[in-house]
Amino acid sequence: IYMLGAWLIKRVKKLLLRIFERRHTERTLASFVSSLVSISMTVLLIIITVSTLGVDTTSLAALLAAGGMAIGMAMSGTVQNFAGGIMLLVFKPFKVGDFITAQGFSGTVTDVSIVSTKIVSTDNHIVVIPNGTLSNGNIDNYSTNPLRRVDLEISVAYGADADRCIETILDIVHGDKRIIDAQTPGAADPFVALSSLNASDITFVVRVWVHTPDYWNVRFDLNKSLYTQLPQQGFEFAYPHMDVTLIKN
Repeated sequence: IYMLGAWLIKRVKKLLLRIFERRHTERTLASFVSSLVSISMTVLLIIITVSTLGVDTTSLAALLAAGGMAIGMAMSGTVQNFAGGIMLLVFKPFKVGDFITAQGFSGTVTDVSIVSTKIVSTDNHIVVIPNGTLSNGNIDNYSTNPLRRVDLEISVAYGADADRCIETILDIVHGDKRIIDAQTPGAADPFVALSSLNASDITFVVRVWVHTPDYWNVRFDLNKSLYTQLPQQGFEFAYPHMDVTLIKN
């Protein structure tokens, strides 16, 4: 019985690995599931073999159940991380190489294991996040979609010609060849409009579409171009201020 059972367990493990390979399942998840099935079936086989020899396995089963419960309670956090890791590996909200924000940290995913996820931040320090908390929180994945929209707000002083300011901003935007238009599927033409009238300034909103790898470079370069070229065209940047008038009797 034991020899037949051991042979059968090996066959089941190989079959599971082939199924996972055909479905391109995450290697970490495939290894964990196959090992879990193999260990569970081995424990069951040992119990069956001992029972066949005439040994009473009732107390052994009760002991295993009590031990499993005690281990489960002692490792509740680890079990939660295991469950979270399985959820992440099955539903794949991100993959290695994606730039994400989660649990207050931002960085590039370098490793996804069954209990934790490792990311490298933009200032090159490593953050290890337990999968239990990661799977139960919000995850912002900035690498999934091929396009991203850059949103900027530009505040200028009252008295500026709104139409001429919009035209000037559009000229600056069109000067950057990395900015795409509606001819690219999923994108739209650059958009500039007067957004709000504030206490000390008027605000224009700027929205342009770029390829995801160009997002930060375009954002920084566009800020610099607007800061440099708008004053040259006669537009004054606004800042919070207050005019005080002193009245004498």
